[in-house]
Amino acid sequence: MSTEENEDENFGALGEPTPAGDSSVVKPIGSPAPRAGRFGEGAEGRGARRERGLAGPRTGFIQRTSQFLRDTRAEMRRVSWPTANEVKNTTIITLIAVVFFAIYLFGVDRVWSFLIDHLRTWLGG
Repeated sequence: MSTEENEDENFGALGEPTPAGDSSVVKPIGSPAPRAGRFGEGAEGRGARRERGLAGPRTGFIQRTSQFLRDTRAEMRRVSWPTANEVKNTTIITLIAVVFFAIYLFGVDRVWSFLIDHLRTWLGG
C-alpha cells in the first residue's frame, strides 16, 4: 500500500481524520493527529457530569446559608480596613480630581464650541 492510499484511508470525505481503529497503524509523516474528544466527554463518549463544590452529600439550605455567613464573617476579619484619616485624605483627593477634570472638560467644550461657531460663520452657515 502506498503512502497516498494510506492517507486516503485515514481521512474522511472532508479531509478530516477518521477515528483510528488500530493504534499500531503507522501514519505518514506530516499527517495531522486524530482529534481528541470534546471537552467534558467521558470515557463512553457521553458528557461527563461536573459537580459544583465538594463531592459529598448535599447539605440543606439552612446549613449552606449559615456556612456562607460564617465564611463571610471570617473573611471580613481578614480585611485591612483603612483608618478614618486615610478615608478623609482619599476623599479629598477624589473631590479635587473631580473638580479639576470638570473645569478642564468645561474649558475644552467652550474652546471647541467657539471654534465651530466661528468656522460656521466663516463658511457662511
